[in-house]
Amino acid sequence: MTRKAVIQDVRQLSELFDQYRIFYHKESDILAAEKFITERIENKDSEIFVAEHQGELVGFVQLYPLFSSTRMKRYWLLNDLYVNENHRGNGYSKKLIEEAKKMAISTDACGILLETGKTNDIGNKLYPSCGFEIYDEVNFYEWNQ
Repeated sequence: MTRKAVIQDVRQLSELFDQYRIFYHKESDILAAEKFITERIENKDSEIFVAEHQGELVGFVQLYPLFSSTRMKRYWLLNDLYVNENHRGNGYSKKLIEEAKKMAISTDACGILLETGKTNDIGNKLYPSCGFEIYDEVNFYEWNQ
């Protein structure tokens, strides 16, 4: 089952978020994860959907709002998608992406944008299978402080 995250999910969701960060080679920090997730939900800065199995949260997707000036519409950034390694291969990622797509449609967004590493074999198979296309007409740049 997938659904929108609520404040009561913060404890379990923070554990998943911490696992996600560890997957991307960040230090574990449950307290910071809990604070971050709580702020996103309370401030309505993002949309978070969770996958649940027998009362346990097993995955999540988090989207941030953007806008396309040329299309003059909302655009969503799918920034985080994670399923606990013990629950992979059960279709949770696809279900979470479907929730994201429904939300994009319901908010009259022009689309969903995401990025993944060239070496992310699972993601690079998953996203096209869910209808995403590689957009290679632009160069992607990043500035970090």
